[in-house]
Amino acid sequence: MAVQPPVKNFHGERCGALSFLSSRSATQHAGAPNRSRFRSVVSLAPARRFAVVALAAKRSPKRLKYATPRFAKEGELLYVEVDPLGGDCWKLDPVVDLLREGAVGVIPTDTTYAIVCDLKSHSAIERLRRIKDIAPSKPLSIMCHSFHDIDTYTMGFPRGDDSGHMNIFRAVKHCLPGPYTFILTASKELPKQCTRYGTTAAKYAHRKSVGVRIPDDAICQAILERMDSPLISTSVKGPKDDEWMIDPVVIADSYGPEGLDFVVDGGIRVADPSTVVDMTGRYPKILRQGKGPKLPWMVAEDDDEVASGEKDLIAGAT
Repeated sequence: MAVQPPVKNFHGERCGALSFLSSRSATQHAGAPNRSRFRSVVSLAPARRFAVVALAAKRSPKRLKYATPRFAKEGELLYVEVDPLGGDCWKLDPVVDLLREGAVGVIPTDTTYAIVCDLKSHSAIERLRRIKDIAPSKPLSIMCHSFHDIDTYTMGFPRGDDSGHMNIFRAVKHCLPGPYTFILTASKELPKQCTRYGTTAAKYAHRKSVGVRIPDDAICQAILERMDSPLISTSVKGPKDDEWMIDPVVIADSYGPEGLDFVVDGGIRVADPSTVVDMTGRYPKILRQGKGPKLPWMVAEDDDEVASGEKDLIAGAT
């Protein structure tokens, strides 16, 4: 019998073989995710079946070799498998530590997967833009844990005024957390990297609006609860075909070599993004119909009537 070499934990210390397990299975069927290629914190119990809508890329059987510097130990992509219902969220502690240090990674939401980083880390925001190839002129969304975060980094939801704006704050509270991205007026607390226009050498020009989410997902909420600030987030799409990527293994294959630090595997998701609602006008206007249903106080608009600036806000919404 072959002797298993010693295993090192997240801090580089030796530990027992059961401390870090891969999800390799001797009965793994053809085409199933080969998560043994990544350094995994733990493995899940029996394999689950998911309704797969579409895959954005083909799985590569080759072992990944990462040359780009990152925060994970030994220069590897940290791959963490977590129960989608959040029953073992203690496994997310290393992920939170990485985010606080300025890492960029992928986490699941109640809609699709998202590339995220700490809102307070300016260098992490720049790395996120490079990994996703997002132009400095494009805005970024923020992912919040509570309404307190929304009130801090935006001007909040309309509460009614003499200018004709509707008082719909109570109505919004009934659909958050949920699969909605609300476009709100940004406050001065929002980092310049989220709102600037032009290249890194250009002067900052603050945008008036930013997309805000409070996802109804146990894994996502567990991470946000442990953070000191919201997360900058952007959607995960294929680098070439611009399709939603719903398999975390495929995401790791595609974006790992670009400098991604970690991937949280919460199972394969359905390619159904959030509904984007613009709250900056007189009436809440749906810019993109997604997973969240149209509510009576929302006004639907045709895609042809959406302005170019609003389309930029839609593009990064998960």
